[in-house]
Amino acid sequence: MDWDPPDAWTRMADYLRGLPSTLPHKPQSLLVISAHWEAAAATVTTAPKPPLLYDYYGFPPHTYQLKWPAPGSPALAGRVRALLADAGIDHAADDARGFDHGVFIPLKLSWPEAQLPTVQLSLRQGLDPAEHLAIGRALAPLRDEGVLIIGSGMSYHNMRGFGHPRSLADSQTFDAWLAATVAAAPAERDARLDDWTRAPAARQCHPREEHLAPLFVVAGAAGDDRGVQVFRDQVLAVAVSAFHFG
Repeated sequence: MDWDPPDAWTRMADYLRGLPSTLPHKPQSLLVISAHWEAAAATVTTAPKPPLLYDYYGFPPHTYQLKWPAPGSPALAGRVRALLADAGIDHAADDARGFDHGVFIPLKLSWPEAQLPTVQLSLRQGLDPAEHLAIGRALAPLRDEGVLIIGSGMSYHNMRGFGHPRSLADSQTFDAWLAATVAAAPAERDARLDDWTRAPAARQCHPREEHLAPLFVVAGAAGDDRGVQVFRDQVLAVAVSAFHFG
């Protein structure tokens, strides 16, 4: 797509392409929590061949022709549901839903061969931080089973703020808070994320927190691992970051 400036997303794309090389070993499968799916219960995709959901509007025709034919994994979906059940967390399955653009857009860059079995997990309606941290804690055993847990959202997501003169300062302030929070000891990290609306410029950066909520799940699954800010850039005049645990 054409952007102004033309290289607006170049550095993020480079980060995503290089993501596999930063991992200690190749994952056996992927579990992705996307900002673009909310359900009454934590819901997993169970289709063996999930379609793609082009859940965006007004974009150039070629963006609706993108392909990323990764297989699903009913077995991983079942394991996710079993872990959630053990933790007493409401859960459900969806055998028809495909991967939304929070899954296939970034992962098309990271794993273009689309060979790793992939399951998508929804956010819970209400977006309560404590609930999503608890979901992550329940899913932590997957990390020792070859599953890479990916939170696909954005560290800044105020659509009216992109390009606004004051947004850069707000985004930098919140970004610094987020980096410090993710790097904190687990108890402090979780407490700060649970109370994230008190962070400086929180609502200026996230009028609604669906793009922040995937981080809650990933942080919950991190256990004793502290987070590291592995990517930082300015995109369309706002600061954005990515974080890894473990």
